[in-house]
Amino acid sequence: MTERLQKIIAAAGITSRRAAEELILAGRVAVNGTVITELGSKADPHKDQITLDGQTIKPAEKLYYVLLHKPAGYVTSLKDPQGRQLVTELVKDIGERLFPVGRLDYNSEGLLLLTNDGEWANRLMHPRHQVDKEYHVRVRGKIDPQQIKKLAEGVELEDGPTGASTVRLLKNDQSNDWLSVTIREGRNRQVRRMCAAVGLFVVRLRRIRYGNLTLGGLQPGEYRLLSKEEAQALDAPPAPKKRESRAVTPAKSSQPPTPAKRPPRRKIIER
Repeated sequence: MTERLQKIIAAAGITSRRAAEELILAGRVAVNGTVITELGSKADPHKDQITLDGQTIKPAEKLYYVLLHKPAGYVTSLKDPQGRQLVTELVKDIGERLFPVGRLDYNSEGLLLLTNDGEWANRLMHPRHQVDKEYHVRVRGKIDPQQIKKLAEGVELEDGPTGASTVRLLKNDQSNDWLSVTIREGRNRQVRRMCAAVGLFVVRLRRIRYGNLTLGGLQPGEYRLLSKEEAQALDAPPAPKKRESRAVTPAKSSQPPTPAKRPPRRKIIER
């Protein structure tokens, strides 16, 4: 059965559908020896020879869904012109070509998904598939309740206003305060830019939850394979979200995430 080339490339686990379109437009994809540059072009992945930069594209035989605890100092990309460490290096012992679902910037850490299921990744990254993403944020100085209120109600960024967020004060410290910020959008460096818009400077940012998934006991650099049920649950349509804004005084037992005491390492944890 014929399908659009970008869909075939994404389903093979090479990259997302949007990135596959860029590969086609760049003339890097060929079907039966003919270079294709039209986005509407179709092919049969089981009958036609489809190549990317001369390498044959084959449908993924087994689909992987990975939850990684990304350490700071890694790039969420398949390559980096500056030669920095890539998150894919932390999961290379799986033996399959995986790519990140969404992004965490170089200095951020926490929960990151990787997969070779392009269609699944494409659905999760689509703007209409909004899912809760919770971050623990340490900011320099003290936080004013009005700053929390503004973050929760939405702020104006250079690429448009943000939607409503859930913002809680986690902990007061002498020099730094901790916030919990939950958003449903997925713009580039969104939480950092939101904080900057209300006059807060982010010292540390860590994503602790993505939908129904959490880091659990994973240390920076460790990962585990998601079950098929977990992947399907994350792919389900999100429930309606109420607008909410409130500041919570932290309990004495509330503690921010503690820095890792050991260097990143790889480890598979099966459920």
